[in-house]
Amino acid sequence: MAKQDGQIRIGIGGWTFEPWRGPFYPAGLAQKRELEYASGKLTSIEINGTYYGSQKPESFAKWHDETPDDFVFALKGPRFATNRRVLAEAGSSIEKFLSSGITRLKNKLGPINWQFMGTKKFDPADFEGFLKLLPDSHDGIKLRHAIEVRHDSFKVPEFIDLARSYKVAVITAADGDYPQIADLTAPFAYLRIMGTTEGEKLGYAKKALDLWAARAKALVKGEVPDGLETASNKPGRKGPGDVFLYVISGHKVLNPAAAMALIERLQK
Repeated sequence: MAKQDGQIRIGIGGWTFEPWRGPFYPAGLAQKRELEYASGKLTSIEINGTYYGSQKPESFAKWHDETPDDFVFALKGPRFATNRRVLAEAGSSIEKFLSSGITRLKNKLGPINWQFMGTKKFDPADFEGFLKLLPDSHDGIKLRHAIEVRHDSFKVPEFIDLARSYKVAVITAADGDYPQIADLTAPFAYLRIMGTTEGEKLGYAKKALDLWAARAKALVKGEVPDGLETASNKPGRKGPGDVFLYVISGHKVLNPAAAMALIERLQK
């Protein structure tokens, strides 16, 4: 969904999910072709497997080759980097991840989601120690970092100021149980919406899909849409930037349908 100065990318979490075979993937489609199929219907996918363990460099290269030229992957950073008491000690885990072959995605490497557990509370010195470890590039490829926090203690202006100082995006969680922080802190926005339900053919009601499409259009222009909660009253970045929106959790079997419905609305 190209814009003059930014792009809106819509996707789901992963592509291997047995209940999608039939509702999303055509009957008889070989499993090895599921990424090829999904990337033809969506504009991005968030890879979750990188959160749990290292992937092979050959896998990243294969994913690059199986997807369209303008497709982009978001990656979950490893839990070994974020699930620790002292975040400043995560350097070796971060370096191992960055050197695991992720740059073999080349131009298809999108944001890295550093996700924290709901028990992790905001400590300014602790979090700055982590942000200092995130490099701007690796192997000559520019990196974009985003942090997903899940404790209410982060809903304070000090956290937003810190994220902005390092140009790291704060991931907006929506339609779920996690704290919502929609402040724009980086040259891009990253959202994870979690409200698909079994009773809706497209996962979301048409009115809700219209609303999220309108919100994405506002965010790509650098505007925080009405109805999203922020932690600071200070203005964020000015001007356009990319938007990455993933339909995650909820009634997972319908997440591809919701993502495709959003893409259709953005093409009008």
